[in-house]
Amino acid sequence: MRFFKFQALGNDFLIVRESALRAMTDDYGAFAGEICDRHYGAGADGLEIIVERVVAESADFEVRLFNSDGGETPISGNGTRCVGAYLYLVEDWQGPTVRIATGAGVKTLTPVDRTAGRIVFETDMGIPLLRSDQIPVILAESANSVIGQRIDVDGSSVEFTSVSMGNPHCSIFVNDFDEVDWRLLGSKIEHHAAFPDRTNVEFVRIIDRDTIEVRFWERGCGETLASGTGSCGAAIASMLNDLTKRKIRVLTAGGPLLIEWLEDGRVIQTGEAAQVFEGRWSGGKAV
Repeated sequence: MRFFKFQALGNDFLIVRESALRAMTDDYGAFAGEICDRHYGAGADGLEIIVERVVAESADFEVRLFNSDGGETPISGNGTRCVGAYLYLVEDWQGPTVRIATGAGVKTLTPVDRTAGRIVFETDMGIPLLRSDQIPVILAESANSVIGQRIDVDGSSVEFTSVSMGNPHCSIFVNDFDEVDWRLLGSKIEHHAAFPDRTNVEFVRIIDRDTIEVRFWERGCGETLASGTGSCGAAIASMLNDLTKRKIRVLTAGGPLLIEWLEDGRVIQTGEAAQVFEGRWSGGKAV
């Protein structure tokens, strides 16, 4: 089976056509865990499957996303950009935009810059969900926005702000990434009872009103160099707390993203995706 690997700011994804995958297995979750393994597989944060039947009327393509742990998840912002780059670079999509249906709705990607093997997209990420029941997060009382709430983690009170970009995000503000064991804390919060669907966790350092820096603990993946929806979640949390403007740069370990929260509620994300390699999966190994 032919597969392709793309990365967006170091957040890497394997991309396959469902028709090819179906010939090998119908257990997509187990296959994702196998092929995403960085020691025995091709290695990736997730597997993006381009399905053959597009249900959404407004979409050009439709995908299903499986994390490296085999669990299916609605969306990855970086993963969706990787699919977009694949469609233009490998399948020679010629449209001025490409509309990709995800588990979190149809996302429209517009190329704004292109070089060999790399495309920068503006992506309409849609409107964030702010209510506690939409995210979801369990609070003592339901709230229209989850700003400056607290949860107990191993006897310590942790303040957080939470939103959903079609998947749940919990943002925690820090002065320095070295002041907290953010990987350990992220793993505990991911599975905290306050988040019935688990959650992605972002640790956010405010640089100034135009710039933030973020570290990511992703649901079903663990530490990643970057996250598209996580960058949106961290940016919106910063804006909700009036710590930044509504258009900012998000510095990730893998590189920068530009996030703008428009007055009509939509979030626009600008970032790149690039091809890494292609291969064939045969009998449980990449060749």
